[in-house]
Amino acid sequence: IYLEKILFRRIQVLKYEIIINPKWLRKLDNDIWNDELVPAVLRIGEDRISIKIAYRGNVIRDKKKKSYRIVFQKPYKVNGAHEIHLNAEFSDVSLSRNKLSLDFFDRIGVISPHSQHVLLYINGKNKGIYLEIESFDQFLLKKRKLPDGAIIYATNNRANFSLITKKKEIKKRLDQGYTLKYGDQEDMVDLKRFIAMINALSNEDFAKEIPQVLDVEKYLKWVSSAVCVQNYDGFIHNYALYKNSKTGLYEITPWDYDGTWGRNLHGRKLDYDYVPLTGFNTLSARLFHFQHFRNLYNEILTSILENDFTLEVQKPIIDDLFDSLKPHMSLDPYINSTAESLELEKKVYFNFIKKRNDYLKKELKSFIKVKSI
Repeated sequence: IYLEKILFRRIQVLKYEIIINPKWLRKLDNDIWNDELVPAVLRIGEDRISIKIAYRGNVIRDKKKKSYRIVFQKPYKVNGAHEIHLNAEFSDVSLSRNKLSLDFFDRIGVISPHSQHVLLYINGKNKGIYLEIESFDQFLLKKRKLPDGAIIYATNNRANFSLITKKKEIKKRLDQGYTLKYGDQEDMVDLKRFIAMINALSNEDFAKEIPQVLDVEKYLKWVSSAVCVQNYDGFIHNYALYKNSKTGLYEITPWDYDGTWGRNLHGRKLDYDYVPLTGFNTLSARLFHFQHFRNLYNEILTSILENDFTLEVQKPIIDDLFDSLKPHMSLDPYINSTAESLELEKKVYFNFIKKRNDYLKKELKSFIKVKSI
């Protein structure tokens, strides 16, 4: 498992330097919401890589420290990737919540982007510590030796597997909230059929048909992981659907998990019981109507709560990551973390894990007793 390979290994924070013509930099700054890529060069050690770059994200674009999307041009792929994301982690004083979450999913057996911290310079100016994250795309599938398949991003909160929006408005299109990352328009037609099935099938037909289009076990592992780290946004966006061409089933993967481990995406504390045991979206609600799916979820989540989401398991992982980042924190002009404040933040993590674990175990007892209607 990927996480076991990095456990107790001191993380090397690499230096990345981007050289960009000032006119292209002005173009980015003049319209921070423009997704158009502009040319630049990325230098990593002795390597000089031609790239295209743009700002990425939503809330972060208004912040002083912005996140970037980088697409390699020459060479076309670097370490098997054609595209990477450099996330600012601006609202996380520990710079750790996103990485710990993605690694947690990976540990559980959910396809998840790998990540590493880097120190970024642009035209010689220090931009701070960033989290480099793999793009979930066809190149990641090849790197992991996974079957080819369509990849569709859930880019806003309309991606809730429902016919109505979060604001209770009827959707104009069944694929609202989704963006095709890899595949063709027939894959979007398939997605519409999938969402229609979730909402229109009778209970009897749903129970029979859903395992023919969704890898239910992997989906419930994803729900379990998101519930454990308590990502409020993760159930209705900040995920990608992957249609495995070998099985013909949809799988699901996370991204942008900075609002986790007891804090929201703005860095404010969240109560340990803020997100319910089942998360919240229409697909999960329909699955949990049936006792056999509830039993499977109970089995998966119980195992995670006993073997993975515990203070005993997570404490050394968190200690190792914090200790590795601590010497570099002073290099980030946007983070005011000190050794003392980081130790206090660790306690937020540890307290959350203990209370969240206890809460979920208690909730599971009543959850499994509920019978199907």
